[in-house]
Amino acid sequence: MELKRYGKSDVGNVRSVLLDVHSACYAEETDAFHSRDSFSGFVDRWSANDEWSCLVAYENAEAIGLAYGAPFSRGAWWRGSEAPREMAATDRAFALSELMVIPTWRKKGIALRLHDALLYGREEELVTLFVDSSHPRVQALYETWGYRKVGESKPYDDSPTFAVMVKRLRP
Repeated sequence: MELKRYGKSDVGNVRSVLLDVHSACYAEETDAFHSRDSFSGFVDRWSANDEWSCLVAYENAEAIGLAYGAPFSRGAWWRGSEAPREMAATDRAFALSELMVIPTWRKKGIALRLHDALLYGREEELVTLFVDSSHPRVQALYETWGYRKVGESKPYDDSPTFAVMVKRLRP
C-alpha cells in the first residue's frame, strides 16, 4: 500500500479520487447527507483552507481510503457543539474531517495507518473528530486510539447526531 499526501494546491488533481472513494464507502446510504453532492461541498469547503492536508491510500494505483483535515482557526470549533475544556488552554486543534476506507479493504489496519500518517508531525496540541452516534463500534475503535467523547453535535438539519471526540497530541 502506498500513501500519497496532498495539500490545497493539489485538490484539482485529487478531488475526483476523494469523491470516488466516498461513493464506494457510502454506496448503501440513501440519505441526502451522505450523497456524493453533499460530500463534494464538504471537500470544497475543507480544501479551501490553506493548511488542508489529505492522504490517499492506494493499492496497485487504486484508491482504497482517505483521510483529511485542517487546523481550526483561532477560536473556532465544530458547528453545533460546545468546545471542550481542553480548548480553553489552547487554540491549536486539528480537525480530522474525514477518514474512510472502502469496505472491501476494511479491518486491515488501513484506517489507523492513514490516521497516524496524517497526524504525524502536526504542531497542534489536540486532534478532534466527529463519529456518527449510530455507530458505537466506530466510536469504540477511536477510543482504543486514545480519543474520548466530549459532547454531541447535530450540525445540520439533515445530518446524523455525532459524538465529538478529542485526543491530546502532546502534553
